[in-house]
Amino acid sequence: MKKVIALFVIFGALALFSSCDLDDDQPNFHFTTLSVVEAQVPDSFVLNQTYDIEVTYIRPDECTFFEGFDVAKTGETDRDVVVIGSVLTDQQICAQVIEEVTATFQFNVIFTGEYRFRFYAGQDETDSAVYLEYTVPVEVAPIN
Repeated sequence: MKKVIALFVIFGALALFSSCDLDDDQPNFHFTTLSVVEAQVPDSFVLNQTYDIEVTYIRPDECTFFEGFDVAKTGETDRDVVVIGSVLTDQQICAQVIEEVTATFQFNVIFTGEYRFRFYAGQDETDSAVYLEYTVPVEVAPIN
């Protein structure tokens, strides 16, 4: 009986290892930046409040998917926002869809003054980065 079980284990292991191509260690995707076409920011912030900021970006084809946001602090109240996507590289056909998609991130207001947001909108003819810029003043909530 032990020999039969041992044979099943050996054949199972051989079947498992022979069915996988372990030599294919190439990634099947890469990350990319997606172009923002619009952002919905409030007219003003209140100190110590959290806000949902809606961002509309372009999804260029069926092989590109939303992964998240990269929000970089470039000054005390300056933020550069980039939409990050992943592109599948092992797909045979990627239909071009060029659709506008909306995603949201939360932003916590911790400084007074005004916040300046720059949303990455793509490249211009000279391959320079283009940004949509928004300035949002911060109000201090009255103390009761």
